Amino acid sequence: MSLLIDRLWQGLLDTLLMVGVSSLIALIAGIPLAVFLVTSGKGGMFEAVRLNRLIGSIVNLFRSIPFLILMVALIPFTRLIVGTTYGVWAAVVPLAIAATPFFARIAEVSLREVDQGLIEAAQAMGCRRRHIVWHVLLPEALPGIISGFTITLVTMINSSAMAGAIGAGGLGDLAYRYGYQRFDFMVMLIVIIGLVLLVTLIQLGGDKLAKAMNHRT
Repeated sequence: MSLLIDRLWQGLLDTLLMVGVSSLIALIAGIPLAVFLVTSGKGGMFEAVRLNRLIGSIVNLFRSIPFLILMVALIPFTRLIVGTTYGVWAAVVPLAIAATPFFARIAEVSLREVDQGLIEAAQAMGCRRRHIVWHVLLPEALPGIISGFTITLVTMINSSAMAGAIGAGGLGDLAYRYGYQRFDFMVMLIVIIGLVLLVTLIQLGGDKLAKAMNHRT
């Protein structure tokens, strides 16, 4: 029993590490990408229609590839970046690459929902474009961005479990090796409960934070 608890604890830590690092990369890369997609379209503040279409097509390409296929396709790139294709850090690369365009599109929707009257008012007052993005666009879209990031985190937990089933470690690896292959229903049940609780905590925390930011704005 003690060995099972140790394995469950290590699996949880591995899952949190995979999702934590990948989500941080997705957050740092996804928000600027979303801002670019919103502001570089036709009539945008930084209009660059051709580049917007190119970047948008690349984002759509990566979003359309199922995670399992993407992870396998990125094996050479993953080996180049982290030096291995097995373990937690090997899973971070495809997780981050899959999550970034997913989150960028969700954040883009939130940015597009910002009242254009606020932007036009800021432009009329002579605000610079970068100031409008930083002080108007992003703050107004923040509650939606937080909600979108929460959805991204939940999706990444699901993907990390899938990655674990093919050698990335974490709770998915534990469920596959000890629950599925050894027909240990108890291990499978504990992992499922753990994942449900983890997703629930993230969803509740994200909803609460988004609501708090909505009241502030």
